[in-house]
Amino acid sequence: MQPTATVLVYSDNAHTREQVRLAAGRRPAADVPPVEFLECATLPAVLDALDHGGVDVCVLDGETAPAGGMGVCRQIKDEIFRCPPVLLLIGRPQDAWLATWSRADAAVTLPVEPVEFADALAALLRARLSVEA
Repeated sequence: MQPTATVLVYSDNAHTREQVRLAAGRRPAADVPPVEFLECATLPAVLDALDHGGVDVCVLDGETAPAGGMGVCRQIKDEIFRCPPVLLLIGRPQDAWLATWSRADAAVTLPVEPVEFADALAALLRARLSVEA
C-alpha cells in the first residue's frame, strides 16, 4: 500500500472544504492509505494541480461558482490523461442525473454526511489504487 493518497478538494466555499476534510478524517477506511488534502478554490488551481500529477481522487463541489464542479468534472475527464476518479458534491438528490452527465464516478449530496462520504471516497481510492498497482 502506498504511504498516502492525495485528494484534491475543489470548492469556492472554505466551509465545504472543511466538511470534506472532517468527513474523510485521516483515513476514510482501514484498507486505504491515509489521505492528504490539496485544496483548490479556483478552476485554474485545479487544472494546475492535475497537470502536475499525483492526485488520486478529486472531490468537486457542484455548487461552486463561477465554474461549477459538474462542468469542471466533464472538462477534466476530456482533457486530463488518466484522469483521477471524481466524487461530485451535489446540492440535491435530484441532481444525480447531472452528475452522470458530467461523468463523475460517484456523487453525494451536500451537506456532507460523514459516513456516506467516507464510504464513497474509500471506494474510489480502492479502485484507483488497484488500477495503479
